[in-house]
Amino acid sequence: MAVNAYDFSFTSIDGESQINLSDYKGKTLLVVNTASLCGFTYQYAGLQSLYDNYGDEGLVVLGIPANDFSKQEPGQEDEIKEFCETNFNITFPMTQKEVVNGENSHPFFDWTRDELGWLAGVPRWNFHKIIIDKNGNAVSGHTPLTKPSSKKFIKVIEKALKI
Repeated sequence: MAVNAYDFSFTSIDGESQINLSDYKGKTLLVVNTASLCGFTYQYAGLQSLYDNYGDEGLVVLGIPANDFSKQEPGQEDEIKEFCETNFNITFPMTQKEVVNGENSHPFFDWTRDELGWLAGVPRWNFHKIIIDKNGNAVSGHTPLTKPSSKKFIKVIEKALKI
């Protein structure tokens, strides 16, 4: 059984490397399941803004493309990467497509469900946000209705960063 987020890894969107969450010890992680054809896709801009504004403070945004909800991420990884870079200038790390909900979900999301409960820990739509603190603990989950630019959400990020 996983002790914390540092026990998990993902394959990078380019398929060339592993993204080991243990590499982010001492940083705050914002893990978001993403999709290119979703009504919330505009949130990529807000996520990039958070990464730009708080990266030096220790925030790492990790985008996890998923095709779980209404097949809103049908593309291959190279198409997803190009879409994100071209339309939103995304520079934060992204993974290969993963299953984020259900019996075939990536083990990270099984762990967040156990840590935060069904409502906060399990994506039920695209752009669900999970915050992992500097010690690898899951501290909160936020639905897609929470915009990355909302003052309330930024306060949660700043608290996790201890700014």
